[in-house]
Amino acid sequence: MEETAVTSMTEERATGQNPEDERLGVCANLAYGLQHVLTMYGGIVAVPLILGQAAGLSSNDVGLLVTASLFTGGLATILQTIGLPFFGSRLPLVQGVSFSGVATMIAISGNGGIPAILGAVIAASTIGLLITPVFSRVTRFFPPLVTGIVITTIGLTLMPVAAFWAMGGNKTSPDFGRPANIQLAAVTLVIVLLLSKLGSASISRLSILLAIIIGTGVAYAVGMTDFSQVMNGPFLAPPTVFHFGYPTFEVAAIISMFIVIMVTLVETSADILAVGEIVETKVDSRRLGDGLRADMLSSILAPIFGSFTQSAFAQNVGLVAVTGVKSRYVVATGGTFLVALGLLPVMGRIVAAVPSSVLGGAGIVLFGTVAASGIRALSKVDYENNMNLVIVATSIGFGMIPIASPSFYEHFPAWVATIFHSGISSAALMAIVLNLLFNHLKLGNSDQQSVFVAGTERTIRHQDIARLLDGDRFLNGKLYDAKGTEIPVVAAKVH
Repeated sequence: MEETAVTSMTEERATGQNPEDERLGVCANLAYGLQHVLTMYGGIVAVPLILGQAAGLSSNDVGLLVTASLFTGGLATILQTIGLPFFGSRLPLVQGVSFSGVATMIAISGNGGIPAILGAVIAASTIGLLITPVFSRVTRFFPPLVTGIVITTIGLTLMPVAAFWAMGGNKTSPDFGRPANIQLAAVTLVIVLLLSKLGSASISRLSILLAIIIGTGVAYAVGMTDFSQVMNGPFLAPPTVFHFGYPTFEVAAIISMFIVIMVTLVETSADILAVGEIVETKVDSRRLGDGLRADMLSSILAPIFGSFTQSAFAQNVGLVAVTGVKSRYVVATGGTFLVALGLLPVMGRIVAAVPSSVLGGAGIVLFGTVAASGIRALSKVDYENNMNLVIVATSIGFGMIPIASPSFYEHFPAWVATIFHSGISSAALMAIVLNLLFNHLKLGNSDQQSVFVAGTERTIRHQDIARLLDGDRFLNGKLYDAKGTEIPVVAAKVH
């Protein structure tokens, strides 16, 4: 596998081709693209299911929300990966319904129903599209210190998702958390590890997909999944334009949703920079701006078909890292699968039959790989005689708060909870602010190391060096001048 990777990198340098522009062929695109779909399917259907139930929709209407989200997620993914002039980062990023606005959209639905949500998404996303030039010029504030923090936090914040899937993925189910579910997740995890260990590069790269297929087969054999409902329902069901009514525009709802859009822009910026780091390709302000514009345009158009705000999926960033498959055409193929799932509900029912526990077992490797990629990026950061270690510690700790205690911001204003309920956005904002404070605005910084800076190389203060004269030397722990006279060393005062 390593020889293949080295050969590929050599060929890329020789041809001047970027890693994300590699074309792997139809069969590889189909296999790796399906792997991306299976990885994010549970996440993309969760939002419409939650919103549909909260809004009191019928099961048929909830199904339409799900298919609309798949369809628009596929179109958004194709736009992001293939791109149009001024739209699309042309990086391997999967797009789907953003989870960051669920609480806000549920609140909006209580007053104006689904039409009020759709109107708020359209209006807020339009404002977001107009302000993307501001976000596209902040790349210099995202050094490896910041991107490493964000990538690490993405992986850590996704681990509860893997655990939730491993337990069964449905808290209302009587089987949720049963040992059988966790054992199935463990079997899938072991299969991923065994397939990854094989000498074949192709099998290793497809280890996630193959493990999901084998794990589903094991689940079927022991009666833990059921495909009997696959053929129940329509085979073809194109999304209906404004099926839930024409959008309504309410000022309060738009303001609330704009806060969500701001968070989405921060998260998408972090994902674009993270995947750029993993793919090892340059992400400048123009590319970042193109990616954010694609995000906002997709969010503007999604409500037409009955879907909501779109953003990059962090779990698929992890899949890029764990497989080493960097081609954007693979992800574009995954987007095509999503469009087909939106048009062909029968395909969605097949994928939906994959047990959540199987996805949980694979998710442990996927999400852990994201965190490991972030740690690798942080290992390249200079920690000598600066506050970078404090920045890392504080930002990751701040990002873990909503993960360790989901109700931490429960009694804060709604806009605070909207921004900081996401560990990713919390860590990203803290890392950006602290990097600016300590590494860009250096006025007031001490020339002495912080007591928090541990594990760095030995240092000496500049003023101590200034007191030494030519010829001064240390011998056997004592300081002597050029004439050999011992210079008294005064002990430091104890405070």
